[in-house]
Amino acid sequence: MASGSQLSGKVAIVTGAASGIGRAIAHAFAGEGAKVVLADIEEEAGEAVAAEIADRGGEALFRYCDVGERLDVRNLVCAATDAYDRVDILVNNAGVVSKGGDFLTLEEEEFDRVIRINLKGHFLVGQAVAQRMVAQVEEGGAPGAIINMSSINAVVAIPAQAAYCASKGGIKQLTEAMALSLAPHGIRVNAIGPGTIQTPMAGSVNENPGANKMLMSRTPLGRIGQPEEIASIAVFLASDGASYMTGQTVYADGGRLSLNYTALPLAKKKDGDKKE
Repeated sequence: MASGSQLSGKVAIVTGAASGIGRAIAHAFAGEGAKVVLADIEEEAGEAVAAEIADRGGEALFRYCDVGERLDVRNLVCAATDAYDRVDILVNNAGVVSKGGDFLTLEEEEFDRVIRINLKGHFLVGQAVAQRMVAQVEEGGAPGAIINMSSINAVVAIPAQAAYCASKGGIKQLTEAMALSLAPHGIRVNAIGPGTIQTPMAGSVNENPGANKMLMSRTPLGRIGQPEEIASIAVFLASDGASYMTGQTVYADGGRLSLNYTALPLAKKKDGDKKE
């Protein structure tokens, strides 16, 4: 276990903590002295992450939670407060990508699924934790910090991911609205917008030469990001070092947004079109 102390004594909830970015954030928080409540629908994997943290000298517990289900969310917050008496940090990380497909054929059920988990889930968990944080402030406690997981796709769209892009754009605006609403209580709300990170959600980009080449062509740093790099940003945003930051989205994308380039499939040429 790392000997950091930026979050010493803090209690953090991390959703989607069974793998990928959420797992890396849970480990990073524990390494900085936080007590971590991991939430996910993948129970076996979530319990394994909690055990990993304990084996390294940290303190963590796992609770099943479907972030789109209000009762699950309430039970998650209750579990955290029952175990540790308060919540100081929330990382709203749980999310899914769309199964993909053309906008013209995107099924309503698939759109609803992505919005329910990615956007509604952020709202439900964020509201429940914020209510607890406000009560803590009114009792004389220190204000907390909330971190939402957005994406560069809040800014640049992917044709076959309309639902995902809509959900991430919504998270950006939700973050700003939450920040303004909670600022009078001293509670900070920020977001992280990753580019392509090496997680199960990213799929097999590295195994597909064509997809990897396209990805590198729009990533100036020339590599895929690692979950630990996003976790380090989360630690900063949760810490006193970011005490004057709220309503912001921090993009970690290897330079893609600065490049301002999105690779699109070539349009089909019509008969009679001139070659260029």
